[in-house]
Amino acid sequence: MGRDDKPMRDGEMVPEITNNSKDIEFLDEKVFQYNFSKIGKYEYQDIAFCIRDPQANIIGGISGHTGLGWLYIHGLWIAEKFRGEGYGIRLLEAAEKEAFDRGCHSAYLYSYDFQAPSFYEKAGYRRVATLPDFPTGHQKVYLTKRLQNDV
Repeated sequence: MGRDDKPMRDGEMVPEITNNSKDIEFLDEKVFQYNFSKIGKYEYQDIAFCIRDPQANIIGGISGHTGLGWLYIHGLWIAEKFRGEGYGIRLLEAAEKEAFDRGCHSAYLYSYDFQAPSFYEKAGYRRVATLPDFPTGHQKVYLTKRLQNDV
């Protein structure tokens, strides 16, 4: 019997679950090849900024990557005791400026409702999608912003 308890026909190809890294690399490469055929070669470049205290401890940072004309913000974190002092916006603006200098025209990210979507909205980002119950009882919010020369 197959996965859906339906009789399998001889030679029928059925989905099989895999966690084999070679299978996953193969699939990723095939997707990359297809994308390359449509938009040309593309590469992503990491981007990260940190803020340190006088003892060189990291008290905040932002990370992501640039590519295809976009800045993707993977994460922005400020140590709790330093929140509300403007470090977050300084990090965001630094990443946006660097991305613009790299030729990016826009930025995107996601934030959960229990994180900081309103922080990004105050910084000029707009919501473009919301996934309810992601995770259950919360929302995953996607935001984007057009970058300008004055960031």
